[in-house]
Amino acid sequence: MSEIVIYGPPQSTFTRTARMVCVEKSVDYELRPIELGSSELLALQPFGKVPAMRHGEFTLYETSAICRYIDAAFPDPSLLPGDKQQRACTEQWVSAISDYFYDDVIRGWVLQYIFPSGPDGQPDMAAIGASVKKSRHHLEVLNAAYDGRDFVAGNSLTIADLFIAPIMTYVGRMPEGPEVLEGLRHIHQAGEAMMQRASYTKTLPPPPPEQ
Repeated sequence: MSEIVIYGPPQSTFTRTARMVCVEKSVDYELRPIELGSSELLALQPFGKVPAMRHGEFTLYETSAICRYIDAAFPDPSLLPGDKQQRACTEQWVSAISDYFYDDVIRGWVLQYIFPSGPDGQPDMAAIGASVKKSRHHLEVLNAAYDGRDFVAGNSLTIADLFIAPIMTYVGRMPEGPEVLEGLRHIHQAGEAMMQRASYTKTLPPPPPEQ
């Protein structure tokens, strides 16, 4: 088959997760930025979300499914643990990022700075404050889960870590980021380890526009 093609903007955390999986698996891929709502995207992803993937004639959407396909389709290293409890924890964190972290960190906080919805075209600081409070709770739960390890679901990298890393990149870029991350030493440790990986450095999104 031809190389993997990932469709989605480089700013998207979910698109970045799929790209990080490719790098970790040493899989050649092409990133094709695509306009949200475009007919091209809807032909690949009928719900209009990103990313979508093409591998030869095979197309797939939903980040979790894409990551699992790439992991299974290409040789080691495996990004899913063999231990059943660690694999369950991996699944738990993939769901937690998609269900809780994304809404509060990205939609409620980060995107308020990029696409302000407050008075006079400014960020809605009340909405941001509420999302920051929720995000702090989520991060405290994540911090406890690391328990001094560099990875969230055991002692080796899993897909879950590749869902977490793009979210944490944006947390670190936000004005409230240092305060929100204060005292969360396990997150800092895991983040330092992640930032040394090629999958992290080769997929960094462009910085958000200055306000």
